Amino acid sequence: MTENDVCFANGRCACDGVRYHLTSRPLFVHCCHCRWCQRETGSAFVLNAMIESTRVVLTKGVPSKIMIPSESGKGQQMVRCPECQTTLWSHYSGIGDKVSFVRAGTLDEPALTPPDIHIFTSTKLPWVQLPQDIPAVREYYSRKDYWPEASIARVKNATGR
Repeated sequence: MTENDVCFANGRCACDGVRYHLTSRPLFVHCCHCRWCQRETGSAFVLNAMIESTRVVLTKGVPSKIMIPSESGKGQQMVRCPECQTTLWSHYSGIGDKVSFVRAGTLDEPALTPPDIHIFTSTKLPWVQLPQDIPAVREYYSRKDYWPEASIARVKNATGR
């Protein structure tokens, strides 16, 4: 990182072989409760901080990329540390590699990226309690209904859609 780089947050894998930083606040943060994310992470949900891929800057190491199956059938590219295999972020085929879904748990300060919405709550584990002040939807949603205008403009600039 140079002295001119802006850093919103730093992140790393479990073995510290790959480090990165985000140059801005994420576009939007999903807390996904779908069965696919539960299986993939071995947890009750995953917290993905969506951000333009140009705003994810590697500062140490070279991650590996692998395609894994996804519920959509289109696959999902996982970006992982080649040593410890920690998934740092992913790219969903639906939006492509212009947007990274950063695993908030890999940030040095994951509290910087609280969820903006809970999605796929129809398959949420029954003991997970959702806060009343965060939107929650049974499945997915329309971006225009929940995202701030500035984030919609940023993602359109990054992806052309």
